[in-house]
Amino acid sequence: MVLNIKNKFETACILYMLFFSITIFAQEPADFVNPFIGTSNYGAAFPGPIAPRGMASISPFNVAGVKNTPMEKDSQWLSNPYVNENTFLTGFSQVNLSGVGCPDLGVILLMPTTGNVEIDHLKYGSTYSNEVAKAAYYSVNIDKYKVKGEFTTSKRVGVSRFTFPKGQSNILLNLGLGLTNEEGAMIKVVSSTEIEGMRSVGSFCYNSPEDAYPVYFVAQFSKPASKFGVWKKPAKYNGVEAQWMGYNGKARIMENTIKTVVGDSIGSYFTYKFDKQETVEVKIGISYVSIENARENLAKEVGNRSFDAIYKETYNEWNEELSKILVEGGTKDDNTIFYTALYHTLIHPNILNDINGQYPVIKRSKIAKTDDTRYTVFSLWDTYRNVHPLMSLVYPKQQSDMVKSMLTMFDENGWLPKWELNSTETFTMVGDPASIVITDSYMRGIRDYDVNKAYYAMLKGADNIENNPLRPGLKDYIKKGYLTTDNKGPVSTTQEYNISDYSISLMANEFGDKDNVKRFKERSLSYRKLFDKNLNLLRPRTADGKWYEPFDPASGANFEENVGFIEGNAWQYAFMVPHDIIGLKKLMGGDQAFSAQLQKIFDIKQFDMANEPDIANPYLFNYVKGEEYKSQEMVKKLVREYFKNEPKGLPGNDDTGTMSAWLVYSMMGIYPISPGDPIYTITTPMFHRVTIKLDPSYYKKESIVIERQENNGGKINSIELNGKTRNSFFISHDDFVNGTKLKVIQN
Repeated sequence: MVLNIKNKFETACILYMLFFSITIFAQEPADFVNPFIGTSNYGAAFPGPIAPRGMASISPFNVAGVKNTPMEKDSQWLSNPYVNENTFLTGFSQVNLSGVGCPDLGVILLMPTTGNVEIDHLKYGSTYSNEVAKAAYYSVNIDKYKVKGEFTTSKRVGVSRFTFPKGQSNILLNLGLGLTNEEGAMIKVVSSTEIEGMRSVGSFCYNSPEDAYPVYFVAQFSKPASKFGVWKKPAKYNGVEAQWMGYNGKARIMENTIKTVVGDSIGSYFTYKFDKQETVEVKIGISYVSIENARENLAKEVGNRSFDAIYKETYNEWNEELSKILVEGGTKDDNTIFYTALYHTLIHPNILNDINGQYPVIKRSKIAKTDDTRYTVFSLWDTYRNVHPLMSLVYPKQQSDMVKSMLTMFDENGWLPKWELNSTETFTMVGDPASIVITDSYMRGIRDYDVNKAYYAMLKGADNIENNPLRPGLKDYIKKGYLTTDNKGPVSTTQEYNISDYSISLMANEFGDKDNVKRFKERSLSYRKLFDKNLNLLRPRTADGKWYEPFDPASGANFEENVGFIEGNAWQYAFMVPHDIIGLKKLMGGDQAFSAQLQKIFDIKQFDMANEPDIANPYLFNYVKGEEYKSQEMVKKLVREYFKNEPKGLPGNDDTGTMSAWLVYSMMGIYPISPGDPIYTITTPMFHRVTIKLDPSYYKKESIVIERQENNGGKINSIELNGKTRNSFFISHDDFVNGTKLKVIQN
């Protein structure tokens, strides 16, 4: 009897210890985020902290030197503040872009040093070690000074914590460095614990230089400086005046002054004398409206709260957002690449409005105010394909506010956005993508905005021939059905207009506007006039309607410029008619010819995983009955080949989350195959179970589960929704979100 009790007690202890150990080592979704993914291989991600959709972000700035060798900005094309292979650090920028292809922002650089004040970044820069990056946190040791830097953020405030050794220590705030192509800044030391100022930024992709704009900041320090000052390095003169200027081209330091300094290469420094190891926290509030708003953002968003408290709050916010999708049954690397990808989709678009609701309108003619969220950074040519459908499914309130932001931009600018950045319309890339995003959102049930205005705005962009910044070449397009070689990227631009027109036809149908349903549906099929049946490819036509010669279908790969296509070639654009795949099959000669041409793109290595035009190609085998297994095999192969838990773990530029959204969908086993159409195509989930929590304000069900049941891990044998077998590899958005369980059963 005693022995039995003892055994029961020991068993209970073992079970308790097992439960305790599982609890201790259980990881939250945010714990799997690895911000180093995408910081190599041109992924253009940065490893520093940002809150979900945050305005402020902090990134180590290491693109002023490579392999310990200082270099200047123009020595190479840089659109990101950090490259994993680089080793020379010159500071920590406070506003950054993630996954973009052109340089901008990357400004307001904070840098800790020790010893005498040095203001030349090529001299005060340092190697670094022991980097740690996770959701809402980054830390690094700065070798030259034996200083540890730690960083976190709230939505509009960057928070830095520096641990200094005994002796003289300095914190530099450099406004001369950055990724932006703009110049000009202002700085003022307010007191021994506060600095305020602004930095001019803009000219994204070298467009709209006349629309350069300021980003304002207020920096507050946890300890008063024993000395402080500002510096300025003027331009160098070479003429007569140079003979009289003793300070010509020379930096000068102004000590213990609170005067305002303006210029291009300017900055400030705070100096401390420490008797022992000490820490200093620096909080930098950001605003695109005013210095006063930057100060209010700082005061109301973080106030006197500690670094650790702010980190914990932002970490919890990340965990809440990432927990909207829960995955089970994958490896640790699977979880890491999945949740890091979902993390990347929640960086842009990001908030523009201050905590009081104010934001600058397009062209900055005035300051407006919103009770919702004004979003910015709309890389729509990329994101209409999968990012926005993902937001509609998992984060519908955010997507609704994004659509509202687009419609407010229409009020301000007269046109829907194309590639908007901080209330500057850059008009980068081609097509009319906002119409697709709005339609796609509407068709997925997100309709809590001015739908009539949305429809009017879409029609204006589609029909106004004169001075239309959204659709250059529209006159030719309407008259001929395509853009001629007199226009930029005529074939791919025609395809983009087709996709937008198809979306407008869907909206017209919702409005009962039968004439426009017919008109825009016909317009959406005009790509067929560019189809060369001898090549089974699209190719450009000249103004007189003849095929453009000489024509090389492979020309345009790897971003090589060519006559017919934008960022791609004829092979990569061959299937980019997602709204008319059935029609394309007929043009190509039926299922087998279609499948053979699709397979050929992969066989001759013309598929580009790193770019948008062919990003849906792996799923297109689902349109050929009996060949759906090819999509399953191809998607899995591409995920394993291009997405890894390492810095080069993205196939290329993340394009503000587009590559990451492709991965999120692909690992869940569904994909929004035709933007505008509320449908998903199905492939093999890469987790045993995926649970998507649904927003009760937009959806009736609490969640939808995707489950994989496998025997030998072979091809899909059957698909069930709520226990009923489906005879299709496609499912409507409504059926999906109103279901309970989508089960994929493999042989």
